[in-house]
Amino acid sequence: MNKEIETEKKGFFYGYVIVAIACLVNVILGGTLYTFSVFFEPLSGEFGWTRAVTSGAFSLYMILHGFLYIVTGRLNDKVGPRIVLSGCGLFMGLGYLLMSQVNGIWHIYLFYGVIIAVGMSGGYVPITSTVTRWFESNAKRGLMIGISIAGTGIGTMIMPPLANWLISSYGWRTSYTVIGIMVLVLIMAAAQFMKRAPEQMQQPSRDRNGAITDSPPVKSRGLSLKQAIRTRQFWLLSVAYFGFGVFLQAVMVHIVLHARGMGISPAAAANIFVAIGGLSLIGRIGMGSAGDRIGNKSVIIINFVLMAAALAWLLIAKEMWMLILFAGAFGFAYGGLVAAQSPIIADLFGISSHGVILGVIVSIITIGAAIGPVMAGAIFDFTESYFPAFLVCVAFSIIGLILTLFLKPIAGGGEK
Repeated sequence: MNKEIETEKKGFFYGYVIVAIACLVNVILGGTLYTFSVFFEPLSGEFGWTRAVTSGAFSLYMILHGFLYIVTGRLNDKVGPRIVLSGCGLFMGLGYLLMSQVNGIWHIYLFYGVIIAVGMSGGYVPITSTVTRWFESNAKRGLMIGISIAGTGIGTMIMPPLANWLISSYGWRTSYTVIGIMVLVLIMAAAQFMKRAPEQMQQPSRDRNGAITDSPPVKSRGLSLKQAIRTRQFWLLSVAYFGFGVFLQAVMVHIVLHARGMGISPAAAANIFVAIGGLSLIGRIGMGSAGDRIGNKSVIIINFVLMAAALAWLLIAKEMWMLILFAGAFGFAYGGLVAAQSPIIADLFGISSHGVILGVIVSIITIGAAIGPVMAGAIFDFTESYFPAFLVCVAFSIIGLILTLFLKPIAGGGEK
């Protein structure tokens, strides 16, 4: 018996290291992503850009990194996460460092919309697909994915308030420099410990109850990308999550500006992200674990219902306590919907092509996420109110709920 198996028999399983690394990386990825809303006002205010034009850089980022998820998902299936994640750290770090040198609108479109987008494409899909591979049985998969993506919730709680403090203390240029160095060093270091799957370290797999077995892993079953996209389930799931992308980023990019328009201070408005991040953290872990017990379709339905209620509440929220209540419900539902994303793809289509299928569906989500901020910004520029934009968000959440109700297992497609 080799050394790795002997170590595993004593209780060590490297999959838990993978989950910890994935969580750390998601702290950085998710946290820095949602600093865009905090940097929005200093950038647009200094250069006189409209909200729609400024939001356009974020939308370009969303479209490009979403498309590239297809590429990085396939690369992860073939060469593993270490190389892909190293590229993520390099490009993201460089992009944030260059953001400190912005002097014109084309700079933000190039540095944020292109360079940071290329880097971000090496993050979420590859590391989430890697965690899925390390926990092939359904017994703990949802919980482990929930823990790994909980890092985004932690990052959302930490980074926007930190960015706000850095901006108020040192200015937005120095703040981007600090973030760039942090991203470059931490992600590049974390990438070196990533491994594609248990067989790469000659570790035994785990059965459906999480027990250790010396037998080699069963060959992954499931549909290819070409087979998956021919199914009704693929498009029901994709369109439902497309709407999720629309309302998620419409809110995340504009919620601080909405709060500021109500007379709330920048520091207090940034704390909305603390509530969103904190409850999304609970949603990711709690709903990820719930998916292992009640099924991922049920988790998605529950969270679309909660999301519709939260967005409807936002339409009437006029005070800070009401926004915090919204943020809590929104964050929990957002976390639950993200936690169920990768597991339900494995449930429906298996894991043989999990990375690239996840990449395609996430790329569709990011098209919605690109539309959401520009839509909300344009509606505000035209009406001087976010009410119509948030009403559209409510509609997309209801559509997502209806489409999810029609999801059914694919005979012979997913895992047994």
